[in-house]
Amino acid sequence: MLKNLILSASAIALSACAFPAATLAQDHAGHEGHEGHAMPGEATAGGPALWRVTDEDTTIYLFGTVHVLPEGLDWLKPTVEQALTSSDQFVSEIDTSALMENPAEFAEMQMGLAQLTTGGTLRDLMNEEDRAEYEAAMTGLNIPEAALDGFEPWFAFLTLTQVAMMQAGLNPANGVEMQLDHMIADKDRAAFETVAQQLGFFDGLPIEAQLTMLDDTIGGLGEMEEMFGQMVSEWVEGDPEGLADIMNDAMESDPVLYDVLFTQRNANWAFWIDDRMDQPGTVFIAVGAGHLGGRNSVQDLLAERGHVAERVEY
Repeated sequence: MLKNLILSASAIALSACAFPAATLAQDHAGHEGHEGHAMPGEATAGGPALWRVTDEDTTIYLFGTVHVLPEGLDWLKPTVEQALTSSDQFVSEIDTSALMENPAEFAEMQMGLAQLTTGGTLRDLMNEEDRAEYEAAMTGLNIPEAALDGFEPWFAFLTLTQVAMMQAGLNPANGVEMQLDHMIADKDRAAFETVAQQLGFFDGLPIEAQLTMLDDTIGGLGEMEEMFGQMVSEWVEGDPEGLADIMNDAMESDPVLYDVLFTQRNANWAFWIDDRMDQPGTVFIAVGAGHLGGRNSVQDLLAERGHVAERVEY
């Protein structure tokens, strides 16, 4: 579960701009952190996968991203850079550059959505076994056990994930979208979703589904560094088959969550791309890599609309 969500679930979920959670993560990172996280796959012969959809006057590139990366990872291939440079428009899940313009506004939005309104505390919602595991995880991350009692489970998931990543030497500010922001100043920019929508995907889940997500996340925290290294290695090597296996496993393990975080969003994006193909020009789309692998991927849904996404060779 944790691997699938990190890979692609939501840009805001794992970005440094999930402000309240990131602040707590910064406060508690480094106590058991790792100096200089090992770089998985230093500039391999492959490269993150890039696809292209074309007709007589339109080209749309599809680039799968990872929303948080180890510092110093050499992932930007010349072919990807050339595709980005040639594009008239850049499209991402959310406009990450806008997040930095008014951080207080987004912090207030997140905190407002995350408030628990059940009349008790977050830990009151857990059974005895899950509560014990949760409190142990909080202690292991140097967070007071009661720190998140007033919040819904999805906010605890975000917070624990971010703290664990930072303690493993992983900085969300190194995510692909954050890096691409510095390369597109002269381009028209669009986004598939707003910050409110992305937070709403989590906030709209039933409490029981949120608790399951939190419990599954806690179970994977101890393997964070190893898991992340494997995941980034697959991404930087451009392994769509390995990616498809990860996403198909996610679909089978929790089809309801997968439908909300992946299938429905992929369908919306495919509709947008289909409509955009009627206009001339070149577009570079950067979304979480998990949306471009497995059943009901963006490419699958585009194929249903008559568009073939071809893999760009490096």
